[in-house]
Amino acid sequence: MCIAIPGKVISLDGNTAKTEFSGNIVEVNTGLIEPKIGQYVLVHAGCAIEVMEKDKAEELIDLFAEVEGMQ
Repeated sequence: MCIAIPGKVISLDGNTAKTEFSGNIVEVNTGLIEPKIGQYVLVHAGCAIEVMEKDKAEELIDLFAEVEGMQ
């Protein structure tokens, strides 16, 4: 099963964004979309595939945290 997770864009450099995922900073390819700093993006396999609304992104982040806590 493959999943995509939301992260917040904290900086941009060409087609690469430094993106924050629960305190972890990861470089993400943004060649498919045009995000802005501060926006949330949905990331799959290191590529941002969609710009997300903040409330939807936060809902998914909370859901993943809840699932992680079930282990």
